[in-house]
Amino acid sequence: MQLSINALHGRYRAGALDPATLVAVLRKRITVESASNIWIQTLDEAQLRPYLQALEGRGPDDLPLYGVPFAIKDNIDLTGVPTSAGCPAYAYTPGRHAGVVERLVAAGAVPMGKTNLDQFATGLVGVRSPWGAVANAFDPAYVSGGSSSGSAVAVARGMVTFSLGTDTAGSGRVPAGFNNLLGVKPTPGRWSTRGIVPACRTLDCPSLFALNPDDAARVAAVLDGLDPEDPYSRPGRTAAGRLQRARIGVPGEQQRQFHGDRAYAEQYQCTLERWQLQGHELVEIDLAPLRETAALLYEGPWVAERLLTVQPLLQRDPEAVLPVIRQILAPAQGQSATQVFSAFYRLQELRRQAEQLMAGIDALLLPTAPTHYRIAEVQADPLRLNSHLGHYTNFVNLLDMAALAVPSGFTAAGLPFGTTLIGPAWSDAYLLELAQRQLQAEGFAGGGCFPEPWHCQDRPLPGRVEVVVCGAHLSGMPLNGQLTGRGGQRVAEVRSAPRYRLMALAGGPPQRPGMIRDPERGAAIEMELWSLPLEQFGGFVAEIPAPLGIGKVELEDGRWVCGFICEGIGERGAADITALGGWRQYLAGASR
Repeated sequence: MQLSINALHGRYRAGALDPATLVAVLRKRITVESASNIWIQTLDEAQLRPYLQALEGRGPDDLPLYGVPFAIKDNIDLTGVPTSAGCPAYAYTPGRHAGVVERLVAAGAVPMGKTNLDQFATGLVGVRSPWGAVANAFDPAYVSGGSSSGSAVAVARGMVTFSLGTDTAGSGRVPAGFNNLLGVKPTPGRWSTRGIVPACRTLDCPSLFALNPDDAARVAAVLDGLDPEDPYSRPGRTAAGRLQRARIGVPGEQQRQFHGDRAYAEQYQCTLERWQLQGHELVEIDLAPLRETAALLYEGPWVAERLLTVQPLLQRDPEAVLPVIRQILAPAQGQSATQVFSAFYRLQELRRQAEQLMAGIDALLLPTAPTHYRIAEVQADPLRLNSHLGHYTNFVNLLDMAALAVPSGFTAAGLPFGTTLIGPAWSDAYLLELAQRQLQAEGFAGGGCFPEPWHCQDRPLPGRVEVVVCGAHLSGMPLNGQLTGRGGQRVAEVRSAPRYRLMALAGGPPQRPGMIRDPERGAAIEMELWSLPLEQFGGFVAEIPAPLGIGKVELEDGRWVCGFICEGIGERGAADITALGGWRQYLAGASR
């Protein structure tokens, strides 16, 4: 079931679906995935009834978010449902919706429940919760990102159309990057923070996870507007930039930090090349003032602001707060007023430097995170690895900027990679339109886990060649290193046109298949599309033994690309495994 707003409203208008039926289907989907620790509390039928009844006699033409299901991070108030901020001892039951929830419900959106988070929104990992670590939507061994972990994964796994998170240091961007979503981090003050448990109240922003730019724009339009009851809400004037031939700021290679993650480094370079293909100019900028600003957030007095919310509970029952959170907050006890003012003075100087940096460009384009860790790695080294994930995010709110996390492809391991567009205050709409144009040019079909994998580009990048593999060179297979060792990047999972037979060849190790074109007896074969540097292609081909070779393979979408083919002699002693549809299926059967 497609959950984009356009798809849902189309079915509602056609009479093929109604909100009550949709909610019932989604509640079953949520139950099936309960082991992923996505939700803290979901609404039951009685709790959902008033929201559904409010839609009776209305429709998509009356309400912009009519019947659209959404999730709420559990540091944001929903009337009558406990708000825990990830800490059971802190929980209270609000008598009123948060400002952002009020706007969404009034527009016809249906809340499905409250999602898991890093306790007190302190973390970028999604593992700091009494309700358990939230599993990444693509690989449960990896972190989902935090602190808005459950909100991101609920959207990525098709449980809701969009969700609310919060973002102080990257909590609405890092989970978006790790789960193939758009993550909107608005200009501070653009959306109301009333009814949100503060992390750093002077910096906090509600955030939004969405499947595509159109959904993000529609929800943002509902959330926009001054909230007179929120002292940090403020009006602003829209900031624009060039949509064609934009000047995009990027760090020079010496300032790019990936903590040894070659896959992320390659994906970032691939992303930059795709932006250049669309005519944009890449301008190297100095990240030094941004990095110094980022250090202030946890190494400076702003950690004392985090203490304000938690301090009464720490004094009453310190064991109710997770040890890692207590460790983060401990330095706040020694902060002096002189240190606070000194940091504010330095921040103002850094803001001026950032303004000068942004004056020569339309937007920054940075990796959303420098790498992606497994849950076990973070649990073994919780502070250091968490701090790594904020390398490109921590400075944004301190500098009063807007940011948009954008899906930007997948690593060879099949994990999402994301980049973030960053602009000055009130550039929110510009960043979203810039991203929408780029994603459209790249053939992006939508985020999360459910759309077909999208291609990084419609044609090979300059200086690279595309090749499809079907056997021992697939991700995780014995010869995959012949691709990755030459700078190969996995582009997508694809299938051949239904005109090939797949043979398990004699000999080995390693075992290999051979594809033979046979329009009469052939079928569609599962493969992977890879991109290789052109100068590495010859060396790759030279390692291929007979009866295999590289020729042109027809894909299901009609394209012809370089790929493995097999001479007819390869059929001698080979087993025809075409009916299995792919090499992985054959190996799985052989291992049983």
